[in-house]
Amino acid sequence: MLVEALPTARRVAFLTNPTNPNTVEFRREAEAVARAKGVKLLSFEVSAPEQIESVIATVAKARPDAFVAAGDPLFWTTHQRLIEAVARHRLPTMWESGTWVEAGGLMAYGANPDDLYRRAATYADRILKGTKPTDLPIDQATKFELAVNLKTARTLNITISSPVLLRADHVVQ
Repeated sequence: MLVEALPTARRVAFLTNPTNPNTVEFRREAEAVARAKGVKLLSFEVSAPEQIESVIATVAKARPDAFVAAGDPLFWTTHQRLIEAVARHRLPTMWESGTWVEAGGLMAYGANPDDLYRRAATYADRILKGTKPTDLPIDQATKFELAVNLKTARTLNITISSPVLLRADHVVQ
């Protein structure tokens, strides 16, 4: 989605948390997408909040065309700090939730949180009615949202293509 919105992007910084057990899978998926899109993925890691500013400064020195952060609880708890750091370095960013776009991030694509909450309620209902948690199927998200912050795009002097804007579920003016 990011490459479609920024078709000239050829170098994308990818931020992960090495202490997250899902990092290996996140990186593998990101590398596969990057190869398919003809994009070079530049990997960076943050494992503690106090590393954010220095790592983002290092990212900026690598001069990527765009920036993506893997989904991680550390990034959620420090999201405002991350957004401010990438904004200082004028990095176009892709996040996992519209919450990041509301806070000033450029774009987000991820599972619809309201849909996830409804699914969680269904699980809780079934457990309270006696179903063993181990007997419940594992559901994958089925509803996703695209959010774009045009104010941030203007600040970065970026034009988001019409096809991307037409697909956006939420646009911050």
